[in-house]
Amino acid sequence: MTAPLHEPTADAAPNAIEEAEAASVKAKDVQGRSLGRIAWERLKRDKLALTGGTVVVLLIVVALLAPVLSQLLGQDPDLHHEDLIDPLFGTPKGSLGGISGDHLLGIEPVNGRDILARILYGAQISLLVGFLSAVVAVFLGTVLGILAGFFGGWVDSVISRVMDGLLAFPQLLFIIALVSVMPSSMLGLSGSAVRVFVMILVIGFFGWPYIGRVVRGQTLSLREREYVDAARSLGAGRFYILFKELLPNLVAPIIVYSTMMIPTNILTEAALSFLGVGVKPPTASWGQMLSNAIDYYDSDPMYMVVPGVAIFITVLAFNLFGDGVRDALDPKASR
Repeated sequence: MTAPLHEPTADAAPNAIEEAEAASVKAKDVQGRSLGRIAWERLKRDKLALTGGTVVVLLIVVALLAPVLSQLLGQDPDLHHEDLIDPLFGTPKGSLGGISGDHLLGIEPVNGRDILARILYGAQISLLVGFLSAVVAVFLGTVLGILAGFFGGWVDSVISRVMDGLLAFPQLLFIIALVSVMPSSMLGLSGSAVRVFVMILVIGFFGWPYIGRVVRGQTLSLREREYVDAARSLGAGRFYILFKELLPNLVAPIIVYSTMMIPTNILTEAALSFLGVGVKPPTASWGQMLSNAIDYYDSDPMYMVVPGVAIFITVLAFNLFGDGVRDALDPKASR
């Protein structure tokens, strides 16, 4: 009797186990990934976006810990150091605006306040206005944009005409006129807090049409999709479709335009403070410091350079991070 042509070998069982493990690994590799995970993997490959995001996080931490950092540096943002000021010219003694071991970024002309401490506190105002005004704009733009795109008809016409009117309205002139007639105290707030509150509301109110247009356009496209028709056929109501079917698919563009809106709001706050309608002295503000530095740009250029660089780095970091988020959330992106 002849032996079988393919006699099983001793290592057949181990090979079968290895093949099963390999198949299991391959199955795990081809498992579906969530949109958030795909976006995060794209974002991790964008070094500029990660750098911008890191700087943004550091700025937020610095703004939150401004009082603690000032105490560690041994500097008060409102403390005057007249002994470090040249009595003849009113400029800081020494070179580079009075930079020393005690004052790492120098001191202000005339009064001698520490610039680094005021930069730290100025970050609070800029980021507070930038973030909260973006929240107001995103809320109004999302609600009104999705209503205009979903219902259409006269609702769309009214909201769209309001958007067109606000986009054509001179925002800066309106804020200047409004702040100039605002009372010194309202709603339990006083002084600079009133102006910060007004800036947040007005900047956010005039900013919502930009994101409202984007949300409206996306809603017009999404409301014709098959899953929306399926929800209607199953008896889903309008508000269920709005909040359960459409809104989750609008999260990506909303996040992208939110990150792009914050640096614009920061620049607007700096411009208002530069024009004298922002926070009141002695509250620190980057735009206010730039405005005060105009009279000393030739004798003490560091006083202008430091807040200018702070604004530049902040806006650049947000823009880099926003560009990275946009590319990561774009399903058609090649990166």
